[in-house]
Amino acid sequence: MSAFLFRLRGLALLALLAACQGGTDAPTLQLQVIDAARESITAKLAPKSERPPVTRAVLDTLDGAFLEITREREDLTAFLFPTPVRGAGTADEIIVWRTETDETVTLRGGVLIATRGLGGDVLSSEVQLRPGGLGPASGQRVLHVADKDNKQLTLPLACDVVDRGPARIEIIGWSLPTHHVQERCEGGGGTVVNDYWVDAGNGLVWQSRQWAGPHIGYLRLRQVTR
Repeated sequence: MSAFLFRLRGLALLALLAACQGGTDAPTLQLQVIDAARESITAKLAPKSERPPVTRAVLDTLDGAFLEITREREDLTAFLFPTPVRGAGTADEIIVWRTETDETVTLRGGVLIATRGLGGDVLSSEVQLRPGGLGPASGQRVLHVADKDNKQLTLPLACDVVDRGPARIEIIGWSLPTHHVQERCEGGGGTVVNDYWVDAGNGLVWQSRQWAGPHIGYLRLRQVTR
């Protein structure tokens, strides 16, 4: 699945959900998303300034949680819905976030552990969480990544985690008090820096920037609805 189709299908999913939810703002969201998809078809990737906005008023018409994911290298964005797998409601919860065509990103306590359908996927990840699930713990982290010719690349990383302190973040009309947790890893031929903005009360990672291996690069993730 190409990065372009990842964005386009994620947008189509959001349009479908908006139509199903109804409400006075739902058609607006549908039109915004269709316009964004049309821009993708004609221009492959429209500049940020030309993309129709998704507003908090629009998002408030939707039921359930949605995750905005941006592939930083290509600046492509999609919206995914959750399938809880284990530990629902706990800081250690595993959630598979997916599009309607099953491109997926799997998070454990907000930490990336796998992807599927993005090309050069993270097949699995060995990572320990901090007490209470507030992001990853210091220590060794191992990524198993799909490589060329159906081979698997194993990337051991030595990671140190630092709490950078309180940080207020903005997510499409929300202002959220969080703790900024930063993970700095060495290995795999370079340095990796992952950032997490964590709700200190319940361990929810509202926003993060995480490395998904050498093929995908960094993903930016924001939970845009509860």
